[in-house]
Amino acid sequence: MNDRIKKIIKDYPNQFWLMAFGMLISTIGTSMIWPFMTIYATEKLGVGLAVVTGLLSFTSIITLLFSFIAGPIADKIGRKWVMVISLAGNGACWILLSYANSIASFAILMGLRGVFQPLYQIGSDAMMADMVLPEKRAEGYSILRMSNNLGVAIGPAVGGFVTSASYTLAFFLAATGLLTYSALLTFKAKETLKKDTTIPDLKERFGGYGQVLNDHPFINFNLIYAFCFITASMIWVLLAVYAKQQFGIPEKIYGFIPTTNAIMVVTLQFFVTRLTVRRNPLYVMAIGAMFYAAASIIIGFGNGFWFFWLGMVVMTFGELIMVPTATTFSANLAPPDKRARYMSVHGMSHGISSSIGPFLGGTLSDSISPQTPWFAGGFISLFSGVLFVLLNKKNH
Repeated sequence: MNDRIKKIIKDYPNQFWLMAFGMLISTIGTSMIWPFMTIYATEKLGVGLAVVTGLLSFTSIITLLFSFIAGPIADKIGRKWVMVISLAGNGACWILLSYANSIASFAILMGLRGVFQPLYQIGSDAMMADMVLPEKRAEGYSILRMSNNLGVAIGPAVGGFVTSASYTLAFFLAATGLLTYSALLTFKAKETLKKDTTIPDLKERFGGYGQVLNDHPFINFNLIYAFCFITASMIWVLLAVYAKQQFGIPEKIYGFIPTTNAIMVVTLQFFVTRLTVRRNPLYVMAIGAMFYAAASIIIGFGNGFWFFWLGMVVMTFGELIMVPTATTFSANLAPPDKRARYMSVHGMSHGISSSIGPFLGGTLSDSISPQTPWFAGGFISLFSGVLFVLLNKKNH
């Protein structure tokens, strides 16, 4: 076992492990506060839930818009400083949010978080692909996901006690994690983008998405992935409310369900990826979509905590299969000089799904029945699995 661990460590450069460590400490910090943001904002601003969720949706829209801008920036000035600025900017926003006491100030700061947020993820995905050979990327993305989810497993548990004592302290701890990671990158990381001496034309300078959008295998893949991820976004956003309103499951009990997801990713992601990396990625995605479908259907038929817990377990297996595969597939299709733009478009698939899924689920719940979103989610993922198989046949 020690020899295997040593081999894994040697397979990746030191800067990769710096990113993994930085992601861990920053995620521990931010996950101390973000699960409780709705409660904090509602009480601090004295407004209804609809206003708060509207502010969160506003952040998602800004994030989606700036994902387009982040790609060309990271391909032009480099990955490192995009990541540094993102982390530092987000850290400053968390500090200022602890002093926000009006809807306007809260909205401005949430909007700024939407500006800074996509810069890190796109820069990070591109930097990882720059440093790691294609055959090692799937495992590399899996390790970074494990680091992130270890932070999610630790942060909310600690944050529950911290926020009970002081929300201000929680905000400052979140900022500390982000600013510490930003400093580590500033002083320890090297730029991984190889500079091209050629001068791009005017159109290329201000976007360069033409080649990305004309890459039909890449676009088709990410459209299907976004379609499938609608199911996951409904489960993450709506299940807590559904469990409490329909079955009286309180937050302190429901909290074990997302914690299960984080623990599974930390303990299983690397081993699952070792199996999936050897297979056809489009067939792997189709299998993952079947897990998403099964999870949503289990929730639809469920009537208590253990059904919902089982639904999360099944969905997490789908996540373990799909997410690193999708990221690796997208990175491998990208030419080095447009890698960040490719990862920007790939990242938008999550944003699009997260915008559509909760709205679709809420509409179906209110207009038909509370169970309808889960059966709709099952159908969406089943259909996505079929589309992945058809895409594979088309590409061959």
